[in-house]
Amino acid sequence: MTRILIIEDEKPMAEAIKYSLGKEGYEADIATDGDFGLEMFLKGSYDLLILDLMLPGLDGLEICKSVRRAGGTPVIILTAKDAEVDKVVGLELGADDYVTKPFGMRELIARVKALLRRTSVDTTEQEPTLIEAGDVAIALERHEVVVRGKVVDVPPIEFRLLNLFIKNQGKVLSRDYLISAGWQGEFYGQSKSLDVHIRRLREKIEQDPATPHHIITVRGFGYRFEPHILD
Repeated sequence: MTRILIIEDEKPMAEAIKYSLGKEGYEADIATDGDFGLEMFLKGSYDLLILDLMLPGLDGLEICKSVRRAGGTPVIILTAKDAEVDKVVGLELGADDYVTKPFGMRELIARVKALLRRTSVDTTEQEPTLIEAGDVAIALERHEVVVRGKVVDVPPIEFRLLNLFIKNQGKVLSRDYLISAGWQGEFYGQSKSLDVHIRRLREKIEQDPATPHHIITVRGFGYRFEPHILD
């Protein structure tokens, strides 16, 4: 059974989320403070994390960083209405999606299903193939990215985007195409979310993210991947 951890200090909301997830066949646990929530996550085996950013104890951004260091578990962050900074910072730290409070439970469940579905595709339908482009390689079967001989941690959406880039190296990919293919038709955020993920990818694969040699911006259209080998 799919297991989901909810870290949310508003207990009525956390219980409502747990109830709705249960109706869909998911098993959910609740933590109402950051320190206990991170401990539960590290000790448990969860398929997805629903994480509030404003928490007593350890805050959601610190938890998100720790979760990313621990592996590729998908994360949905819950953020206050119009808190654009929280959304962007949360995505930069490794969250896969966000939901703005107040939200409808149907919307949250739809995003949970979409994210779990995308993660399942990433881990079960890929061929045992190594794809190389310059000094960047993707091991599909192991869901690993290797940059200049070192494995780097890349969450599901960024892994999918990098896979698209490498398979289409040298070609210009439009923003609309990257959003459609990267999120597999289930994109609920704003287009700036793509820019956040591209920036995070550059930080992981470029020697100098401010002067990228792999992921090149084609202004007014999208991005192009160049398979350089850098010293």
